[in-house]
Amino acid sequence: MLFRQLFDSTSSTYTYVLASRAGGEAVIIDPVKDQLEQYLKLIEQLDLRLVHAIDTHTHADHITALGDLRDTTHCTTIMGELSQADCVSQHVREDEIVRVDGIELQALYTPGHTNESFSFVLNPSAPKAVFTGDVLLIRGSGRTDFQGGDPHRSWDSIVNKLFKLPDATTLYPAHDYKGWTASSIGEEKHFNPRLAGKTESEYVQIMRGLNLPNPKMMDVAIPANLACGQPSALAKRQG
Repeated sequence: MLFRQLFDSTSSTYTYVLASRAGGEAVIIDPVKDQLEQYLKLIEQLDLRLVHAIDTHTHADHITALGDLRDTTHCTTIMGELSQADCVSQHVREDEIVRVDGIELQALYTPGHTNESFSFVLNPSAPKAVFTGDVLLIRGSGRTDFQGGDPHRSWDSIVNKLFKLPDATTLYPAHDYKGWTASSIGEEKHFNPRLAGKTESEYVQIMRGLNLPNPKMMDVAIPANLACGQPSALAKRQG
């Protein structure tokens, strides 16, 4: 399988490109608008045809490239069934399978960071990796204090869904702020300081005590992402 992990340094966002082979069909997960040219160049160089572009949730710290990729490559844009974004071509439900040229991604509804967050399990019959968006990070977890976030739902998504995956399942989050590129479900069970050895009430107390400032781009990114990063769609929403 062809796998590429790309990084946006401004927002510390990871974007993932998957394809079964060079010259085949591909899927991209959590693309950033500012990196559009990089994605298109990679797709061209590997002779790929982008079939699906997925956002795990409505991001608050960068503008998505979903709309641009749809218009440029004619791919299908995908988000979870509760997403309110305008340009989503396909809304996925719990356990629905997204298929691309032999690659299978199982949609898991994992709210908590936002109320519409989904994770995607690679090769669900024998899980190889999971793309968790912001709900579960490497040695951390996504904040739960806006966009319908809830620490109780975050705990449930992580402990009762993601931690039910095999320990060897590689964890690929949408962000990392320390330079880590991947982890595993087993590692996070044992070493995540917010979760390992903690009760739900202790986790909720930790999350409610973070007192983080709002993301710098929040007021711009959320409405822009509801318009799939497209200025014309954004103007229509605001009009």
